[in-house]
Amino acid sequence: MELNQLTIHELQEKIKNNSVTATQITESVFSRIDAVEERVHSYIRLMKEDALAAAAKADVDIKKGNIKPLTGIPIALKDIVCTKGITTTCGSRILHNFVPPYNSTVVEKLRSAGAIFIGKANMDEFAMGSSTETSYFGPTRNPWDLERIPGGSSGGSAAAVAADECIASIGSDTGGSIRQPAALCGIVGMKPTYGRVSRFGLIAFASSLDQIGPFTKDVEDCAIMMNIIAGYDPKESTSVNAEVPDYRQFIGRDIKSWKIGIPKEYFIEGVDPEVNAAIKKAIRVIEQSGGQCVEISLPHTQYCVATYYIIAPAEASSNLARYDGVKYGFRAADVRELLEMYKITRMQGFGSEVKRRIMIGTYALSAGYYDAYYKKASQVRALIKHDFDEAFKPCDVILTPTTPTPAFKIGEKTDDPLQMYLSDVFTISTNLAGIPGISVPCGFTSRGLPIGVQFLAGHFEEGKLIQIASAYEKNAKIEKRRPTL
Repeated sequence: MELNQLTIHELQEKIKNNSVTATQITESVFSRIDAVEERVHSYIRLMKEDALAAAAKADVDIKKGNIKPLTGIPIALKDIVCTKGITTTCGSRILHNFVPPYNSTVVEKLRSAGAIFIGKANMDEFAMGSSTETSYFGPTRNPWDLERIPGGSSGGSAAAVAADECIASIGSDTGGSIRQPAALCGIVGMKPTYGRVSRFGLIAFASSLDQIGPFTKDVEDCAIMMNIIAGYDPKESTSVNAEVPDYRQFIGRDIKSWKIGIPKEYFIEGVDPEVNAAIKKAIRVIEQSGGQCVEISLPHTQYCVATYYIIAPAEASSNLARYDGVKYGFRAADVRELLEMYKITRMQGFGSEVKRRIMIGTYALSAGYYDAYYKKASQVRALIKHDFDEAFKPCDVILTPTTPTPAFKIGEKTDDPLQMYLSDVFTISTNLAGIPGISVPCGFTSRGLPIGVQFLAGHFEEGKLIQIASAYEKNAKIEKRRPTL
């Protein structure tokens, strides 16, 4: 097995045993990138020279016995987290030349843990999309079928892990943008509780919904990454000063006597039959593992998509007002007046999906419509959160499909925004409620496309998610496959 195919914890053991060097691991990853990246297009920018220099430094540290949790481990970063001196584009023309003067907190934490940064991963423009087709730099393709989407908006981060173009990666999740691509690419993806991971240096889409989280090859690696990125950050106003446990301690624990809620509203018409069958099989695995599955209700589920697509665009219209060609980023050429510069810069700099959401959000916030749309959506959001608060009283965690269908073909839904938005129907509610969720592989379709199962828990109960995901991963014994590419 090639080094690029191994997990963080497997590579950690090899590093500690002096059977492999950080340089060898990094070179293995870049060798894989050379072989497949042209077809997958996981990255917007590669950082090979910096990565190899960091690997050489890591090898010196290893010889001295100075081994940190991610020493020598190649990590990809979604191109929405700021990296000092390295372009951070958000997949948009308007930021194609933006070079941040500082690092995000997550980047600082990963670097302090010894991580080696491979590159900036492709994404839907400003994280607005479910397929990584809206990127100014072109679409990312699913490693399992190059004619299909990898999910979005963190599609590049997910595809890079699935294709062994990195060992783990960082994404962001505003309405499912970690869990949905994790499911469609056959890997593990976690969206932490809102406030658990610092958003300092994360370029905002919808500030009350955005959360940073990891993509990994298995659940134990997810625990390792969470140990590093979670925690209070005084630089970030929504960061919560809550104790962070050692998430690795939840690996391997049983779930006997646990009650797992199965929401009836998530098993509806429109779910692909093969996805439905895989989720029902996952429920049986949980029951065989000692968990007791009980039917629950999340009665306001039907309003989640509508609520999300008022709140998220409203916040986006406010956040993206700063991109006007004045301070940084793209500026339209050959314009004479200031207002003309604003107008043409934004017209040329933003893609069609971003413009659509800015207009929706601006309308929802406009005089005479605020109460009817944004205020009403905020009230429904409170009801959705209340649904989860009540649902967790009789159960420990909730089990749902991650996505209603396997990965669809590139271009299949680009002309139908509503169908694209419905791709996140099972993940949006988690962001509205601010709770954590994790997607774990649970099988394949007859065409060999991955399917994911989603587990949800109460606020700051990521440990429970690691525990049940670990138990499921162990007992489900999902066939180990790799994309053929």
